[in-house]
This record gives sequence, C-alpha cells and structure tokens, in this order.
Amino acid sequence: MRYQLLIICSIFFHFSCSKIQKQEQSYLLQVGDIYYNPKIDEANFKLCDEFRVLQYYNFGEGLQYKGEKIEIIEYFLSRYKAKNIKNETGFVTIRFLVNCKGLTGRFRIEGMDYDFQKKEFDQSITNQLLALTQQLDGWIIGEYEGKTYDYYQYLTFKIKDGKLIEIMP
Repeated sequence: MRYQLLIICSIFFHFSCSKIQKQEQSYLLQVGDIYYNPKIDEANFKLCDEFRVLQYYNFGEGLQYKGEKIEIIEYFLSRYKAKNIKNETGFVTIRFLVNCKGLTGRFRIEGMDYDFQKKEFDQSITNQLLALTQQLDGWIIGEYEGKTYDYYQYLTFKIKDGKLIEIMP
C-alpha cells in the first residue's frame, strides 16, 4: 500500500511540475519585456544578455544619449513634419532596446489619448516618429561597475492635432 501511494504521489508531482513549467514559459521575465518578433524585428540586432536587460534609469545618469535630452528635442523639432490633423491628439510612446554596443532594435509603438485610453494614430504620424527614432544614433552604452548592459529606452511624444508638442522623458 505504501509503495502504491508513493508511486501515485510521484506521478502527480511530476505532472503538476511540468504543467507549471509550461505556464511559466508563456510569461515575460519582467513586465514590459520586448522579445524578438521575426515579423517586425531585424534579425541582426542582438542583445548581449537576453536575461539581464536593465532600464535606462538604472544607471543613475538619466537619459542615456549624447547631448542629452536637448539634443533629442532639437533633432525631432528640426525633422518632424507636422500634419494638421484634427483629433490626432494624445501620446505616442516608442519603446525599444539599446544593446551593450549602443545599437537599437525591437521598436514597439503604443498610442493613447489624453484620457490614457488606447488610440490608433494616423500612420503618417506614427511612421514618421518611428523612422526618426530608429535613425537616432547617439545612444550611450549602458555601463555599471565596469560592465556593459543592454537596456530599455522609451520616448513619449505629446501630439496635439498632429503637431509635436513635447518629448518625454
């Protein structure tokens, strides 16, 4: 009887653990992780450590860009061609990764209105912001205690009637 009970418990334990492992694989390591998607991401963009990606603010230096935020603001204001489109108002956030070599990839776009409800912006706005963001080439390599790291970065654009009003962070 003991032997049969031990076998039943072992089988139950084995199947319950394998179910947990399968469930865990469908979750992100961290909230907001951006995994490689072959349909939209460049195959040649590689992270140095897929399991150790920091946030830009973890380095304690603020925005990690040569010339800092003022450089990014001047870049967009001189290149963004405003579209006077009524009701194209809200926030466009572009999230992406900067690898340990200072290269960028895995860009994702989210839009929301001023009430923070999901919004799809006119593609003439989002495509332009995305292209300009992808062309930024002054990202600083993330470094902490002598080691280099990949990190997440984002830019949020405040749009009013198709015009660029503000860039955050």
